[in-house]
Amino acid sequence: MNEARKITIKLIKSGIGRMKNHKLCIKGLGFKKLNQTICVEDTPSNRGMINKISDMLEITDN
Repeated sequence: MNEARKITIKLIKSGIGRMKNHKLCIKGLGFKKLNQTICVEDTPSNRGMINKISDMLEITDN
């Protein structure tokens, strides 16, 4: 059985004053607060959202 790879990401910058697309990426990844750390599956859609707001995130590969 294939186990899905996970990426650990932390939101280190606020979405205030950002474009609507960036705010939607923050919400789509599942962030609720600043400095929150979450694990998401390594899928092409998640990778795209992470790449779009990469300056706001701290990324750790598991």
